[in-house]
Amino acid sequence: MKRSVFIFSVMLLVLTGCWNRRELNELAIAVGMAIDKSSDGQYVISVQVVDPNEVTPRLGTGGRAPVTIYKQKSKTLHEALRLMTTVSPRKIYLGHLRILVLGEALAEDGVAKILELLHRDQELRSDFYIILARDTTGFAVLENVSPIEKIPAQKLYKSLEVSQRVWAPTYATQLDELVSQMTSSGKSPVLTGIHFIGSEEKGGTKQNLDKVYPESTLQYHDLGVFRGDQLVGWLNKRESKGLNYIVGKVSTTVGEVYWPEGGLFVVEVIRASSKIKARVVNGKAYIDVYVKAHGNISEVQCNMDLTDPKVIKKAEKLVEKVNRQLTMESVKRARELHSDIFGFGEAVHRADPQAWKKMKDTWHDKGFLKASIRFHPDIKIWRTGNTGKSYLKEIKRD
Repeated sequence: MKRSVFIFSVMLLVLTGCWNRRELNELAIAVGMAIDKSSDGQYVISVQVVDPNEVTPRLGTGGRAPVTIYKQKSKTLHEALRLMTTVSPRKIYLGHLRILVLGEALAEDGVAKILELLHRDQELRSDFYIILARDTTGFAVLENVSPIEKIPAQKLYKSLEVSQRVWAPTYATQLDELVSQMTSSGKSPVLTGIHFIGSEEKGGTKQNLDKVYPESTLQYHDLGVFRGDQLVGWLNKRESKGLNYIVGKVSTTVGEVYWPEGGLFVVEVIRASSKIKARVVNGKAYIDVYVKAHGNISEVQCNMDLTDPKVIKKAEKLVEKVNRQLTMESVKRARELHSDIFGFGEAVHRADPQAWKKMKDTWHDKGFLKASIRFHPDIKIWRTGNTGKSYLKEIKRD
């Protein structure tokens, strides 16, 4: 009997049940968040919450919007989230956050303080993407509705994920990576920018969904360059692609290459990788960037005979020249902004820790600017499609 009582008592201690459980019908599931800076220096927090009845196929017949946005202003993110309970019937839950949009003005002032709660909170997963609202507000980005995806935040998440995989100029950044790079002396972060095409005012209206070509759409465009936690400038499309080649973020992409005899051809990169090697000689850093890629010729708008091996070799050299130009333009722009977004400083640290101790405090303003950087692209063309010679030269125009 005593043995049974003892075992029962131990089980009571271990099997405590769900003491901190929260029912789904008591939570407002947030999938998107935007943070802007107000004119009085406070933070404007916008949260996109899912209406489960409208996203469920069987129940989504009420004609309401699939999401609701709650908006509050405060000096801290946590207080703003609690203030939302004064207008929301449920407590905001961030465990399923997919996208975080930071306003451009906020990013220029610094984002470290406002992100501290998100990095600290044990319930928050860090697998959401962080982007920058360019020439608009984060609230306006969250408010925009678009076809195909019912939930705007999910559309933003998937579009960035797909574009990074198949279109090199975008860069999908998550919270842990952003915090790690903000606190690193050898690599600065970048965030993908997003801007409006068309009418921003009509982006949050149902009429935007009723047209074959919406009057308001969002497009990922350019990369925001940071120095520490502050936005200091932007990379254009070519510079952004060059960055991704250097840091090994290119999975697949396409690019135009001009043929010397006139016209152009298009190369689809299907595999790419990079390696950064560094050394320090007499206090100066020497950086070598090795980019390897394989691609296919996907489109020909010039007179080139792809059955000739010499033509293929010539095409490979032209593609390597374009790749070198992209990477050089990216480094040039980063030097103008005094921000090592490539991790060259981290490469120096790995190669020579003692030398890095002497130069890390002034790396972005001195060492990075004076470093000798050489590029070594190695690009091979694997396939040329179903035809060797294009039919274009056979067409007669009177």
